[in-house]
Amino acid sequence: MRKIFLTLILIIGFTVIVNAQDYNTGLGLRGGTAWGITAKHFISKTTAFEGFLYAHSRGFNVTGLYEIHYNAFDVDRLNWYFGFGAHIGSWNYSDSDMNDFVLGADGVVGIEYSFTEAPINIGVDWNPYFNIIGYTGFFAGSGAISIRYIF
Repeated sequence: MRKIFLTLILIIGFTVIVNAQDYNTGLGLRGGTAWGITAKHFISKTTAFEGFLYAHSRGFNVTGLYEIHYNAFDVDRLNWYFGFGAHIGSWNYSDSDMNDFVLGADGVVGIEYSFTEAPINIGVDWNPYFNIIGYTGFFAGSGAISIRYIF
C-alpha cells in the first residue's frame, strides 16, 4: 500500500506543472504510521481548521486542529503551518480485549504545496499529542503525508 501511495505522489509531482493556487477547502487521504481521511477549511487567508479521522494498529482517533499558515521560503503556494487542537478516540494498549477511551491535546507543524494545473494539495506534517484521559502521557505522535482534492 505504501508503494502505491508513494508512486502516486511521484506521478503527480512529475506530471503536474509546479504552480499553485489558493484554496478554501480540501478533502483527502492522510497516510503515515496511521491511515485515514483529512479535511481542511480556511476561515481566513492565514488560518484554517483541519480535522482527521484515522486508524492505527491499536484503535482510532478523531482530531480537530486550529492552524496558522505562513509562506515558506518565498515560494508561491508553499506554506508552512503550526497549530493546536484536541483528539478523542479508542485505543487498546493492554493485553485485554477492552479498549480505553482517550481524550487529549494535540499540536501540529507542517508544510504543504498546492498545484494550479490540478486541484491537488500535498502536505507533510508532524502531530505530537498528550493524552489527558485514558492511556495518559505525552506521545511524539507520527509524521504523515496528506493528499487533498482542493475546492
